Amino acid sequence: MRKRMFIISVLFVFTLLSAGSALAQSYYFELPQEIVHVFWNEDGTQSIHYTFFFKNSPSGHAIEYVDVGLPNSNFEVNSISADVDGIAVTDISRSGFEEEGVGVAVGLGGNSIKPGQSGQVSVFIGTVRDVIYPDSEDDNYASAVFSPNYFGPSYVYGKTDLTVIFHLPPGVQPDEPKWHASPSGWESEPRTYIDDQGLVTYEWRNTSANGYTQYLFGASFPKKYVPESAITRPSLLKNLGLSSEDLIPFAFCGGFGLFILLVIVASVRGSQKRKLRYLPPKIAIEGHGVKRGLTAIEAAILLEQPMDKIMTMILFAVIKKKSASVISRDPLKLKIGDPLPDNLHPYERKFLEAFRRRKTSTRRTSLQKMMIDLVKSVTKKMKGFSRRETVSYYRNIMKRAWAQVEAANTPEVKSQKYDEVMEWTMLDRDYEDRTREVFRTGPVFVPMWWGRYDPAYGRSTTARPISTPSGTGRTTTLPHLPGSDFAASMVNGVQDFSSSVVGNLTDFTSKITNKTNPVPVSTSSGRSYGGSGCACACACAGCACACAGGGR
Repeated sequence: MRKRMFIISVLFVFTLLSAGSALAQSYYFELPQEIVHVFWNEDGTQSIHYTFFFKNSPSGHAIEYVDVGLPNSNFEVNSISADVDGIAVTDISRSGFEEEGVGVAVGLGGNSIKPGQSGQVSVFIGTVRDVIYPDSEDDNYASAVFSPNYFGPSYVYGKTDLTVIFHLPPGVQPDEPKWHASPSGWESEPRTYIDDQGLVTYEWRNTSANGYTQYLFGASFPKKYVPESAITRPSLLKNLGLSSEDLIPFAFCGGFGLFILLVIVASVRGSQKRKLRYLPPKIAIEGHGVKRGLTAIEAAILLEQPMDKIMTMILFAVIKKKSASVISRDPLKLKIGDPLPDNLHPYERKFLEAFRRRKTSTRRTSLQKMMIDLVKSVTKKMKGFSRRETVSYYRNIMKRAWAQVEAANTPEVKSQKYDEVMEWTMLDRDYEDRTREVFRTGPVFVPMWWGRYDPAYGRSTTARPISTPSGTGRTTTLPHLPGSDFAASMVNGVQDFSSSVVGNLTDFTSKITNKTNPVPVSTSSGRSYGGSGCACACACAGCACACAGGGR
């Protein structure tokens, strides 16, 4: 009898252990690829089309349900459809959603993805409301921000080739919308094009993303393309991502008023920050091929180099063409040639005309007008060409220019090469540090035009002639500077121009941006709340986040 009871007990314990092992087995999968199409409809609603490519782990549980987080609770369940490898599934419910926030559970039924197998799950959500918000930096614009569905880190592993595609409302013109700042680790700009429905489209892609991180993407467009009633205007608390319950600790601590004050101050400061992006968005609409033949200064516009650097490049250009000489560095004063040579570009002529103005404010206004015309000229030249390819082309020219200078074996050759390619090296974002490093040691043989750039040249004790052998057996005397002095003079040229001519760079550039790219990038410092219980802490106006889902 005791032996029989012992056997029964052992079997019972074994059964419990087996059941525990089965229960312990949980979802564990890879997400090699995810593609999300987000349609911002003309009625102000949102439609989302997900395509998930799952690769289930051999040790994981069969993927029987996929939780898809949604921006808020204002969606229509009957607008949602799904399929697995092209086979429709109908088990779609709010109540089955097991993650924080709001969303739906998609039951795969007999099409579940077994351990070690792969499958494609597509989910289409036809209608989500209350997803468009006021743009925090332009009253005439609306802001739309979206975060694609992501899964708990305990369920998903490996890299994900993630593509997020925004289809903007019908009627929006290519030069009207603006994308928001990209997530960290992504390309700074999306690919832009017109889709097969004629809609302006932004496409972000990162082949090294993952399925467990929340990524935020956004765009702003004129609010006239959606009904005014469709634009959600959140309360102060929701703007801060708070509920009334969140305020209780602050009330008890007596710090609520201070907290609100700090938030308001931070919000005001954030909204006052102006972007220095002066290129109009239409220049990024995808064309074909490289636009060759741009000058280094026009290429600098395409690369959105700082305005003070670009005008310093123009200064060097007119000096090298013997059209001007610097007679004073601080404040910067030029002696303009008369007559001017015929080989000047229009922007060089306008630059010189601006320096004929004696009054600082008038000169500054003329320079801003010159830069506005230059930006518009480059925009026109880029029509039909690929900005992405063209930017890459001119960056390669810059890299080759530096390579030629650095490969020079003698100071004479290095100086000569630098004189030939100087304007292209200035396209480098790290131009100042690179110049200091390249000319850190050894002498630099100053170019023939140096005296027109440096009014102190000739009086300086650091400029000394050096005798070098020529091909005829004679010696040629070439003036030179210590490399560090030469580098400092080049670098300080940009800084001097900025301080004495441009003044406050942000203020100077903003007046240009207002004409060439009047709609600022909306990266609101306040947080807009995307719906009841949404667990994705949106950081931008127009939060429309798809919260974490998929774990089960």
